[in-house]
Amino acid sequence: MRRHQHPARPTSVVTRAFAALTLGVIALLGTACGSSATPAASSTSAAAPASPAPAGSVNCAYVPSARPAAKDVGVPPAVEPATGTAAATMELTGGSLTIELDRATAPCTVGSFVHLSQAGYYDDTPCHRLTASPSLSVLQCGDPSGSGGGGPGYSYADETDPTMVYPAGTVAMANAGPDTNGSQFFLVYADSSLPPNYTVFGTITEGLDVVQGIAAKGTTGGGPDGKPAEPVTISAVTVQD
Repeated sequence: MRRHQHPARPTSVVTRAFAALTLGVIALLGTACGSSATPAASSTSAAAPASPAPAGSVNCAYVPSARPAAKDVGVPPAVEPATGTAAATMELTGGSLTIELDRATAPCTVGSFVHLSQAGYYDDTPCHRLTASPSLSVLQCGDPSGSGGGGPGYSYADETDPTMVYPAGTVAMANAGPDTNGSQFFLVYADSSLPPNYTVFGTITEGLDVVQGIAAKGTTGGGPDGKPAEPVTISAVTVQD
């Protein structure tokens, strides 16, 4: 599949949505359709500790991936809190978002996102992909290179369950196949139909209208999947634990 090629349109709504996100992400990562997906990056390594995690925490394995980091900020702690929430403020072109991060549902994903945010990984990072269809409405961000193929130098396992859904306001991880999470995530601005293969780790509690305003301007070229018509940048992400 060529980079930026639009996915085919299957007959089923769920299948069409799955192709639009999964195949679109694989295309943007430069991985040929039909081959094994390659994690986004590699520069540092960490292994889960051998001893049990303290009460209220979990062991997380952030493992090196194949490509160098788009911006090298190291690896998150191997032990992450598994209870409570944290609040993130994302300064985005057009306004700011407040995101509630759910440590109980996705402790390792939240741990990675908090680490990257506090290290400045997301500062001045473009949102490189916008989809606009009745079944898939997302703004994808998190790659400092802006190519759709960049990552933090490590990957980690999915934190999903069969009941996961993607209503407007959902914040979830993009991936290139099972257990290939890195730094890229998507903001759902209208109810979307997807299989539960993408880790949900937060909810937009304020500022959803900012993302909807970006989406209303459409994509470059006017298609249902592409770069936002007007460039979108994350200037900073701050987290209050």
